[in-house]
Amino acid sequence: MNWQIHRALVIALACAVVLAVPGAVLTVLWADLGATQRELVAAHLIERAGVIVLVLAAGLVGAGMLVAWTYRIWVGALHKASEKIQIMLSVNRALRLSDEGHAQMFALAASINLLADQRDALQADVDRQIAVAKASVEAERNRLAALMSELAQSVVVCNLGGNVLLYNQRARAQLEHAAGGGGQLGTATLGLGRSIFAFIERDLVGHALDQIRQRLDKGEKRPVTHLVTSTRAGLLIRVQVAPVLGKAAGEGAPSIDGYVLLLENVTKGLEIEGQRDQLISALTEGSRASLGNIQAAVETLVDYPDIAAEQRAHFLRIIHDEVASLGTRINTAHAGLGDAIRTRWPLEEMLGIDLVQAAARRIDERCGVPVKLESVDEHAWVKVDSFTVVQAFHYLAQRLRDEYEVREVRFALQKSGRLVEIDLIWSGVVMGSETLTLWETEAMNTVGEFPPLSLREVVARHDGEMWFQRDKATHRTSFRLVLASAVPAGSSAAEVLPVVEARPAYYDFDLFRHREVSQELEARSLEELAYTAFDTETTGLEPSAGDEIIQIGAVRILNNRLLRDEVFDQLVDPKRAMKAESIAIHGITPDLLRGQPEIAQVLPAFHAFCSDTVLVAHNAAFDMRFLEIKEASTGVRFRQPLLDTLMLSAVVHPGQELHRLEVIAERLGVNVVGRHTALGDAMVTGEVLLRLIPLLKAQGIVTLAQALAASQQTQFAQLRY
Repeated sequence: MNWQIHRALVIALACAVVLAVPGAVLTVLWADLGATQRELVAAHLIERAGVIVLVLAAGLVGAGMLVAWTYRIWVGALHKASEKIQIMLSVNRALRLSDEGHAQMFALAASINLLADQRDALQADVDRQIAVAKASVEAERNRLAALMSELAQSVVVCNLGGNVLLYNQRARAQLEHAAGGGGQLGTATLGLGRSIFAFIERDLVGHALDQIRQRLDKGEKRPVTHLVTSTRAGLLIRVQVAPVLGKAAGEGAPSIDGYVLLLENVTKGLEIEGQRDQLISALTEGSRASLGNIQAAVETLVDYPDIAAEQRAHFLRIIHDEVASLGTRINTAHAGLGDAIRTRWPLEEMLGIDLVQAAARRIDERCGVPVKLESVDEHAWVKVDSFTVVQAFHYLAQRLRDEYEVREVRFALQKSGRLVEIDLIWSGVVMGSETLTLWETEAMNTVGEFPPLSLREVVARHDGEMWFQRDKATHRTSFRLVLASAVPAGSSAAEVLPVVEARPAYYDFDLFRHREVSQELEARSLEELAYTAFDTETTGLEPSAGDEIIQIGAVRILNNRLLRDEVFDQLVDPKRAMKAESIAIHGITPDLLRGQPEIAQVLPAFHAFCSDTVLVAHNAAFDMRFLEIKEASTGVRFRQPLLDTLMLSAVVHPGQELHRLEVIAERLGVNVVGRHTALGDAMVTGEVLLRLIPLLKAQGIVTLAQALAASQQTQFAQLRY
């Protein structure tokens, strides 16, 4: 029975006793009186009726207050202590009982707190031993996550239901871009527990798995299949599908528990290949006619040397026009193939000294020109296509040898801020800057080298610069190539490297056990549901009077984990004035909102973010009222089930007077960070929910339907805005 109902019944019983005892005494006395005496007493009572009523009322009030005080001191204190003990045992070990109630209760609280201290000391020792035992496994998991995050390929792992179990950041960026949003509002979101079929057709994956099963049945150990799919943005994605194998049933093929997807955007490559094929086709097929015309014209001129002058001029014009046409096609093909070549090789990070030494070996071996290194910074890193840069230095050394008879070159390398300067130096011979201008536009036709890039194209590929310089004091001349510096992974240069978390990939392998559930959502356990905890900041507290949302923050909860990397955090331009008292609370000024998207753009994106989840908010009636008011203008309706941590707190802790978010958080041991920011409050709300679920379970509230029904029995269910 609810403690408030219980208290009301006790007070009513006490008042009934107060009335019953005098009534019984009067009844006995009345029975002993004669008729005359009864008339006198009745007349006397009628005369004193007002006083008697006042005395009875005072007695009832006094009795009620006495019982209420006694109940609060003796029974109420026990109720509160019981609720706090539940919290101490399940979600907040640091909580302790306070001095409430009577002296005996103080002593009991002290004893319970002492036992809790002893329990915590023992638990801390157990935790230390468990931590030591888990350290090796945890290190392996962290290494796996770090490896996944650094992979150049996009990786996604799914269970058979298509729910995402693991992904790296590259996969998230690639798939969300491929979905057509490029990170904009409303883009489909990749996240743990979400369906991969928002990005890849279900039938394609099913077909790939069917092929894998057939190959497993034939005895193949590690079958892999490939597929190509197009996206909403018109991109082509090549997908490699590999199975996650379970145990074999008897002597049969192993079961498939899930699958790994390796993703590659092949759109650009296929476009380049298509363009190249078209250029080659145009060059070969188009040139055939021109060559035929030229051949026919030449044969005519050779066979008929005495042809009339007018006809000779006609055939010469044919030869001239066809040669010009052929030259145009060749130049077009060369330019097109050059563009394809320039996009062929990616840039990679390497030590500058390694690059210089590779160039020095190439020059020494293929040009026969001795090379020396001087003033080389051994700690400078560059981001380059090392093949073409080495080819560029080889080309310059070869031109210096052939045209200026340079017999020795030197390399110098130094870092200048975020740039690295590489100098190819020689002595004695003077040349003009126009020579570099000429050399950099010609194809680098060094013997046996491909591709036929120009020096200018190599510099442009690296977004760098090259110039000619001369030091008159030392009579030395040099070409200087300026490249962007790079800091390798694992470097100690904290000013350049971003901070890498212990687990930069996102995974939850417990979801391998998840299967498609056919039962109704409300019949499912609270522990297996996916949630979106959200909060709003507004211009004021009166949605019906025109106040608007200025920020929405949300975080997903899956498998009893708060996914701190899967959040929604968006400011909103309210298109109306802000109230000073609201700014004082959340600190969001009009300047911060100017230029932000309007609510009509934000709500569809938020609706997509929280799809297929249960919404969670604190004092949800307030936030939902703002969303409901916008239904007509935006067409966005939030029909997901909704849980309110305010009501759930009242369900599990009816003896506590305060249910503000920060009070509940303190009671449950949740650290409050970013209070009165939408995302900060959403995070706290999510953590509170995770701690309330086991307390609800202890009261027999296990399913979503039970939690919703219990919430409606609290006094907060009548809140309206």
